[in-house]
Amino acid sequence: MSDTATRQPEPAAIGLATQRQLVWMKFTEHKLALISLYVIGLIYLVGAFCEFVAPRSPDYYNSAYTMLAPQPLKLFYTDDAGNTQFGLHVTGFSSQRDPATLRRVFTADESVRIPVGFFVEGEAYRLWGLIPMNRHLIGPVNPEDPFYLMGSDRLGRDVLSRTVYGTRVSTSIGLIGVAISLVLGVILGGISGYFGGAIDNIIQRVIEFIMSVPTIPLWMGLAAAIPVTWSPVLVYLIITIIISLIGWTSLAREVRGRFMSWRNEPFVVAARLDGTSQMTIIGRHLVPGFVSHIIASVTLAIPAMIIAETSLSFLGIGLRPPVVSWGVLLQEAQNIRSLAEAPWLLLPGFLVIITVLCLNFLGDGLRDAADPYS
Repeated sequence: MSDTATRQPEPAAIGLATQRQLVWMKFTEHKLALISLYVIGLIYLVGAFCEFVAPRSPDYYNSAYTMLAPQPLKLFYTDDAGNTQFGLHVTGFSSQRDPATLRRVFTADESVRIPVGFFVEGEAYRLWGLIPMNRHLIGPVNPEDPFYLMGSDRLGRDVLSRTVYGTRVSTSIGLIGVAISLVLGVILGGISGYFGGAIDNIIQRVIEFIMSVPTIPLWMGLAAAIPVTWSPVLVYLIITIIISLIGWTSLAREVRGRFMSWRNEPFVVAARLDGTSQMTIIGRHLVPGFVSHIIASVTLAIPAMIIAETSLSFLGIGLRPPVVSWGVLLQEAQNIRSLAEAPWLLLPGFLVIITVLCLNFLGDGLRDAADPYS
């Protein structure tokens, strides 16, 4: 008997498994979705502990190291005696002025070795704004040494640290926005499809009005209307709420269509004759019937929210500095000079692509696993 056959669950075990166990068994068969789950978990873990993961704070800068190329990590080096030694480090560099452009040009200097360690002491911070700490996951043994694993920007700020901090903002907007959209979509769509009549007409006209509003002009007007004196936290909250209020309409229409096809089914009529309240019928009898579809919609809506925030911030009509998000960071790569001379500034864009792809794969796996007809 092959290894693949021996790994298949026994029929008796399947018969005794709970619904959650059956969903997990089905989900683990989707290898790409399983890998995506681990990647997404890692991304959100980095966002949750960004102060600890980032080598420096997002506002730290050193004008002596502007537009510095990435310093790759190295494991081995050659000592003065010519012997190969093991030691985590990055290569130092020397700099000089270009006589034509007066720009500082950096050249790797193999003779300069900057030791790197894990859980090193560095710049002080407050984890989640509460716990004072000064330990970082990775960084130079000497905090004063230059350390730019993914290079620096035009102000001498660490691209890696700012990208790590931007992970928290960009990914949390997706979660918070989808949570609000999910509640609005399921409740309003369920009420519209279950009760019908005048209530259905009112809700559908509101949905049509929201969907008819052009997005980009709306955002441009909102960007002009938000006072510059508002705090970054308040702007972040307003942007999240507005994205959520625009993104619930599609889910509401899908829920409405499913409720309209089920509201006269025998199990719904039986619950109604038994004296069950209307909201209980919606919450306990109708909504669980298409959980798989809701899961798929949620996992597909999160990347849409992330892309919306990134695009709007990139265009300058979303989040603004000093807030650090992937879209705000990509503003640094809007010119030809950045693309030609500093391609490492596109790192947030690659993270957006990876996150969106993994969330889509994860959504496919969850939808197939939670489908009661599969």
